[in-house]
Amino acid sequence: MLGRAFLLLATIGIFHAAYSTYEHLSYLKALERPEGPIPQEIILETLFSLFLGILGACLNTPDFKEITWSSEMRKHKIDEMDSRLGFASYVNRGKQILSNPYSKKSQ
Repeated sequence: MLGRAFLLLATIGIFHAAYSTYEHLSYLKALERPEGPIPQEIILETLFSLFLGILGACLNTPDFKEITWSSEMRKHKIDEMDSRLGFASYVNRGKQILSNPYSKKSQ
């Protein structure tokens, strides 16, 4: 619950910083000074919102799951596993191994 609250506050803070930046640039444009630094308050608000968003995302993540084969096999029974018989190939080259490579093949 705390993580979601931090994410909500971070989102509102980022939108407020973006709106404040737009207003500041509009103000500079009205004064006919299109170039100028962004105030430090807006930069600090953006950085604080970024930190709050990262913290909220970290608190809101679910527990890690194991990715090993053994942990996956604990969840399933052997009867549930698909053996993928469509990929089985029973054709082999055993006859060609024992044949004489120099003998003439019938054409």
